[in-house]
Amino acid sequence: MLINRVADARGYLERCGVDALLFLNLSNIRYLSGFTGSDGALVIFRDESCFLTDSRYSTQAASEVRDFRTIIYQEKKQGIFSVLGEKGIRRVGFEADNMSVAFYKAISEMMPAVEMFPIGTELNTLRIIKDAEEILCICKAAEIASDALRSIFETLNTDITERTLALDLEYSMLKAGADDKAFDFIVASGQRGALPHGKASDKKIRAGELITIDFGAVYQGYNSDETVTVVLGEPDSRQREIYQIVKDAHDIALASVKPGISFRELDSKARNYIENRGYGDYFGHGLGHGVGLDIHETPVISFRSEGQVQEGMVFTIEPGIYLPGWGGVRIEDTVCVTGDGCRVLTKLPKDLLIL
Repeated sequence: MLINRVADARGYLERCGVDALLFLNLSNIRYLSGFTGSDGALVIFRDESCFLTDSRYSTQAASEVRDFRTIIYQEKKQGIFSVLGEKGIRRVGFEADNMSVAFYKAISEMMPAVEMFPIGTELNTLRIIKDAEEILCICKAAEIASDALRSIFETLNTDITERTLALDLEYSMLKAGADDKAFDFIVASGQRGALPHGKASDKKIRAGELITIDFGAVYQGYNSDETVTVVLGEPDSRQREIYQIVKDAHDIALASVKPGISFRELDSKARNYIENRGYGDYFGHGLGHGVGLDIHETPVISFRSEGQVQEGMVFTIEPGIYLPGWGGVRIEDTVCVTGDGCRVLTKLPKDLLIL
């Protein structure tokens, strides 16, 4: 599998007109080589591939990295300079979004005869299609996360703060086998629900409030991402109305996912419905984003995005309405695109849950 991934990456040499590709992004390094450590570099040439790291990871690299020449460096820039210099190459492509100005300047000064060529959107598609093993990992992460939240719901009461709920959820996930939490959970109750990225606070959850919980787990490096909005106690008519509008928009978008539909058109399926119900000004973010080794990755499902949905893509569907002074509702599932539609990978039902 990794050999095939490296072969796909090697295709960018011709497409971008470079002699080598330098990877510093740890997610890309893991995807291509299997290395799970926190520091390293990867260089792909036409005739071989080299993995570089320091002595802290020599034993780990020996067990994780196959089919690469492994080089142990004392200093990263010097290690990269050495492996590129021995090949006598003239043009190196690098991840434009993953190299600091200081690192670029240092490398360029060490190799004045080598052109450092930034590659942006081309490399963003490297991991855009997920294979069966990746999808299984995302499903497992979603299962761990959903089971953990269900266990929290059993004890949810008005004495708990948003922060405590988030901490309890994280602990429950870790006990169930998650590598880590996917991100800092969003727990926003009552009026704080109007904050799309309202991280958990010391506010106590009160009866009658909507609670938006955006959460995810990491399993074998892969992330899950799911959002539920629940209510503690009986909801009022306005809460039911707003929730149903978001739920309908979510369902319309899910039913529209299929290979060939443009990202913009898919976004518009949910956005137009919310606009037609009078709440278009209160849905400001895009419909979704890719999920994999990073919690936010290509593709972006938005009214600004170019491109089309392809089979094997994994991304979120997450419409929302956020009303300042009142609160908000967001409903999110992660889906995998199939030949004729999509499969929902996240686990919790999305009808309004009354706790």
